[in-house]
Amino acid sequence: MNAPEKIRLTAYSHGGGCGCKIAPAVLTEILASTPIRGLPAELLVGTETADDAAVYRLNDSQALVATTDFFTPIVDDPHDFGRIAATNAISDVYAMGGRPIMALALVGMPLDKLPVSVIQKILEGGESVCAAAGIPVAGGHSIDTLEPIYGLVALGLVHPGKVKKNSGARAGDVLVLGKPLGVGILSAALKKGTLSAAGYRQMIDFTTRLNTPGEPLAEMADVHAVTDVTGFGLAGHLLEMCRGSKLAAEVRFDAVPVIAEALEWARQGVATGASDRNWKGYGADVQMPAGAPEWMRKLMTDPQTSGGLLVACAPGAEGAVLKAFAERGFAEARTIGRFVAGAPRLTVI
Repeated sequence: MNAPEKIRLTAYSHGGGCGCKIAPAVLTEILASTPIRGLPAELLVGTETADDAAVYRLNDSQALVATTDFFTPIVDDPHDFGRIAATNAISDVYAMGGRPIMALALVGMPLDKLPVSVIQKILEGGESVCAAAGIPVAGGHSIDTLEPIYGLVALGLVHPGKVKKNSGARAGDVLVLGKPLGVGILSAALKKGTLSAAGYRQMIDFTTRLNTPGEPLAEMADVHAVTDVTGFGLAGHLLEMCRGSKLAAEVRFDAVPVIAEALEWARQGVATGASDRNWKGYGADVQMPAGAPEWMRKLMTDPQTSGGLLVACAPGAEGAVLKAFAERGFAEARTIGRFVAGAPRLTVI
C-alpha cells in the first residue's frame, strides 16, 4: 500500500501570509467611497489613519482593542501555519499598547481537499499561540472555501490614556524596528523549494514571536506612536505613520535589520509579487538612494507576515525602548531612522 501523499498547503493558495493583502492602491480606491457616518465619542481609534486596530473606550480606566486578521498559507506545515496566523492577528493588539484577553477563530477550508486531521493541526497551532499569550480561543466561525484561510479576531484591553496610535509621531522622534525584514523573501524561496532548513527555522522563529514589547511600551510617555510591519512592507507602514502624523521620515538602510538568508536571496533577485504591487501603490512617496540596486527596494517593500513593531519615540527614550525589546526576547531590535518636519514621504539614505 502506498504512503499517503504529503499535503502542501501552499499549493492550495494563490498567495501566502500578509503577501496576499489587497494592494495599497487598490485598497485605497475601494475604501474611497465608503461612507463614514457619525462616530461615537467612545471610539478612540477608527479607520481615519489606517491604524492597527479599533479602540473603544469602556470607562475611565479601560478601552477595548478589537482587530482581526486572516490569510492563506505561507508555509506547508499546518501547525506552523496556525501559529503564524495567530501570532500575526494578536500583534495588532500589542501594537496599540494593549493586553490581549480573548480570541475568536476565523476558519475557511476546502473540505474536499484537506483531511480533517490537517485542519485540526492548523487550529491546534493557533490555539498554542493563544495559550502562550495567556488568552482563550472562545469561539469563532468556519466556512467551506476554495483556499485554506485561517486567522483570529483578537480582543484586548488598554488604558484610554495609554493607547499607542500610528499617528502620534513628533519631529525629531527616532524610529526603532523590533524584528528584522525578509519574511516575504524567505516565503518566496520556500515556494521555489530553495529555502534552507536554517532559513525556514529563522522564518518560523520570527513569525511566531509574539510582539509582547507592546505592553511595556504602552507605559512609556515618550513613546509617541507604534505600528506593526506587515503586508505593505516597512516602507508602506512607515508611510502610514508619516501621513497620520503629518511628518516625513528618514531611514538609514544599513541600520535596518535583515534576516541573513533573506538578504542573500534578495541579492539574487528573489521576491514576492506583493513587493512590486506595494511599490506601485506608494513608490511615488519613497526616495531611494541614487543608484540603489533593485534588491534594496524589494526589501523595503517586502511584505512581512507577523512582522515587528515599529516605534516612534523621543531620542531620550531610545535606550529604554531598546531595553524593553531586549527583555522580551527581541535582541535584533534596532534604531533605523527618524521623523523630520515635512510633507509625508520617506527618504531612504
